[in-house]
Amino acid sequence: MSNLRHLGIIADGNRRWAKENGLPKIEGHTRGLKTIETLVAAAAEAGIPYVTFFVFSTENWGREKTEVSHIMKLAETKILKMAQKMADHNIRLLILGSKQKVDQTLISLAQKAEEITAECTGTTICFCFNYGGEQEIVEAANKVVKEGQAITPESIRQHLYHPEVPDVDMVVRTSGEERISGFMLWRAAYAEFMFIKKYFPEMNAEDIKEILAEYDKRNRRFGK
Repeated sequence: MSNLRHLGIIADGNRRWAKENGLPKIEGHTRGLKTIETLVAAAAEAGIPYVTFFVFSTENWGREKTEVSHIMKLAETKILKMAQKMADHNIRLLILGSKQKVDQTLISLAQKAEEITAECTGTTICFCFNYGGEQEIVEAANKVVKEGQAITPESIRQHLYHPEVPDVDMVVRTSGEERISGFMLWRAAYAEFMFIKKYFPEMNAEDIKEILAEYDKRNRRFGK
C-alpha cells in the first residue's frame, strides 16, 4: 500500500475536452462529473485516506453565465445521489469553500450530503467548491481574531475549512497546465506536484495507480 495520505486533484480541461470533441462546453463538465465518480471508486479501492477535487474556484464566477448556471444545476441535481452512493460504499463527503454567492438551496443540499456520509469511516472525498486558497486563509485569520486568539500557524490551521483534513501529499493537475491556481495554499506547502497532459474527462482508474506509483518514488524532505 502507498504512503500517500492525501491526494489533491485540480480537475482541469473539461471545456477544452468538450471543444476538441465537438461538444458544448457544458458537456465537458457533465463528463467531468462522471470522471470524478470513476476516480472516487478507484481511490477508495486503493485505500487512499483523503482525496480532494478542485472543481469550482471563486474566480470561476467570471465565466459565461450559462456555463456557471449549468455547473450549479449539475451540483444541485447530483450531490445527494453522489452522497448516497458514497455512503453505500463507506465513503465520506466534505465540501470545502466559501458560501458567498452560492444559492441557499445548494448550500442546504451540500450540508445534507455531508450529513448522509458523516458516519462513514473509509476514504474521505473533499470537493473544493467556490474555493480560493487566499480566501480560505483570510476567513481563518478573521475567525482567529474574532475569537481573540493570537495569529499563529496552529491557530490558522484550526480555522481552515474542515480543519480535520490533513495536509496534501501530492497535487495532480490535468490538461498540461503547470500552476496551482490557488489550490490548498496552506495545506499544499510541502506537497509533491505532478502534471498530466490529458484532460480531466480522459482520466480513468489506471491513472490513480500511476499517481501512487509516482508518489512512492519521491523523496520528501520537508525542507530538511
